Formats: sequence, structure tokens, C-alpha cells
Amino acid sequence: MERSRIAVAGASGLIGGALARSLAADGHEVVRLVRRTPRTADEVRWDPEGGRADAAGLAGCDAVVNLAGAGVGNRRWTDAYKQRIRDSRVNGTAALARAVASLDEKDRPRVFVNGSAIGYYGETGDRAVDESAPAGEGFLPELCVEWEAATTPAQEAGVRTVFTRTGLVVSREGGAWGRLFPLFRAGLGGRMGDGRQYWSFVALHDEVAAIRHLIDTDGLSGPFNITAPNPLTNREITAVMGRVLHRPTLFAVPAPVLRNVLGEMAGDVLGSARILPTRLLESGFRFAFPEIEGAIRAAL
Repeated sequence: MERSRIAVAGASGLIGGALARSLAADGHEVVRLVRRTPRTADEVRWDPEGGRADAAGLAGCDAVVNLAGAGVGNRRWTDAYKQRIRDSRVNGTAALARAVASLDEKDRPRVFVNGSAIGYYGETGDRAVDESAPAGEGFLPELCVEWEAATTPAQEAGVRTVFTRTGLVVSREGGAWGRLFPLFRAGLGGRMGDGRQYWSFVALHDEVAAIRHLIDTDGLSGPFNITAPNPLTNREITAVMGRVLHRPTLFAVPAPVLRNVLGEMAGDVLGSARILPTRLLESGFRFAFPEIEGAIRAAL
């Protein structure tokens, strides 16, 4: 695509940081949204929990990408932390959507890409689902529904709006795999629970490429699952991790232990989400790492 000016919220995170680096490497101007007082011309002030964003700083951006939010897996889900997860996503998204909508038409971005998650679908068991499936039940599905709905002001202003329902990102730098790699390297890796739950993964490279594809491709809007087309069970992934890293995978964490340690968040680890990227594939996107072994080796 031609040189563009793209605002990224969450540029200090795993996905946002990788996206910002990828865009900058190709000569695009990246505007970073920051919570502190801006120090450089490429920074814009915002307060996601408080629901405020500097609209003037977004004027003239070709795209706004929102990947910000308190980490879902960073700590045990107390009521207070669940509220923080919600506020950081819903209030932050609403702030950006209102800021975008408030701009004159000539200054508005042509696309608003807003992060979401495959948590939208909840527990799917062995059933493979795509974007046509309804929302599930529980904290994460309800959060995702509210999170996506917060983009309404941007949509009503005529800005093409995309939801990226992201799976488990395979990377050494953070997320679930950022914690798994050290365990497996130490020979302490193993299945979680009975290991029959599906994990829908995506290589960090493909995550960034998919977001850029959604920015660049006019006419694409609504939800897109960003997951590799071949989800596997936790047991199958464990075996591949052990083979690639040349480590035993004898350890297993029983479900009751996970529930005791993680509390309500254990449901996200033990739950099964067999998600397919139907709309992404139909749009012409091709995964560089459609299989888990390639994604793991790319991360290493």
C-alpha cells in the first residue's frame, strides 16, 4: 500500500508492537497512543479507562488500530480485575470511536480496526465454528460483545470498521506462548487438563499480516477470526512442542489444580475453542504458517 499514517493504540503490547514495527519498516508513519503527556510528534494522548482520546491527534490518519487492553491472562480474575479488563477495552474503544466520529469527514480515517478475541464464541467443544456463529455465554463472550459494540459511533459516521477476533498468538515475546516456551524448554511442559480441548492458534507473523490485509483491503468490515485454519487439541500441540524443542512432555496439570490456581480464568485454559478463519480466507488472505509446527519454529 502507499505510504500511510496509521494510529496504533496498544503499540507497547505484543501484537501492537509487532504491527508498529512492521508498518514503520515499510515506510509508514505510525502514530502511537499514549497515556502520559506526549513527548514526540508521533504520540497522541488518550485515557482508555476514562474514555477520553485526543481527536485532533487522529485527524488525517488513514487508519486507526486499537489493540489496547489489560491482559486477560496477566493475573487471577478478581471482580476488580475483571472490571479493569472491561473498562480498558470497552471504554477505550468507545473513546476512539467517538473521537473518530467527531472529526470532519475529510479528516476521518478510512478504516477503524478494533481488537477482539475468539473468546466471543465461548466453549465450542469439538464443533468448528466461524464468524457466522453466535456469541457464547460467560465473562469473555459478554465482554467481546460489549467491546465490539463500543465501535458504534465510528460505524454510524461511515468509517469502515473491522473486528479482529484473535486466537492464541504463538510468540516467545508474550501472551500464552510466552509463558509456555520457558516451561517446555525446562522439560516441564505437558497437557492441561485432559488435553482434549481445542486451541485455536496463530503465528505472530500471520497476526500482523492479517491486520495489515484488513487495513489495506477496501470493502472488508465486521468480524474476522484471526486463527490458523488448522486448530488442534492441547494434547496435540503439547506433542509438537515437545518434538520441536526436543524435550519430554510427561507433566500434566490436572483441571482441579488449574481451577485452584487460576480461579475463573481456568475456564479459558481448559475450555475448547475450535475456530475457523472463514472470512479471512475468503477475502484472499493466505497464512504463512497454517500448521502449528511452522508457527512454533517461526517463533523460535
